[in-house]
Amino acid sequence: MKYSDELRHGRTCVYNLQAHLVFVTKYRRGVFTKPMLEDMKQIMDKICRDFESELIEFNGEDDHVHLLVSYPPKVPLSALINSLKGASSRILRRRYEIRTHRNHLWSPSYYAASSGGAPLETLKQYIRNQQTPE
Repeated sequence: MKYSDELRHGRTCVYNLQAHLVFVTKYRRGVFTKPMLEDMKQIMDKICRDFESELIEFNGEDDHVHLLVSYPPKVPLSALINSLKGASSRILRRRYEIRTHRNHLWSPSYYAASSGGAPLETLKQYIRNQQTPE
């Protein structure tokens, strides 16, 4: 995989896929400290690299975290999310002896939104204005 400023190149495709992800702790319990968030950033960065993805931005508060991830089209976003949540939960609960309800650090739900690129109206207008053959 080659990286450039905006576009990533695979053997058969050129892409620019990013997702904004938000993970919330079970019952919105405030369990994270600043050192835990710094450690979590390293953990999630490694998981992203294992999926040939890139953790572009990471930050959080005591009960949730935000990630901006760039990922290739061959990686199902749900698989990346499951790995991020599962591995981070196991590692953080062990390192920091976090006691959670039934050993669940994260809520089972998550927020994911595609991000970057042109606004939808611009894309719609571009598609409408194609030179359709007669």
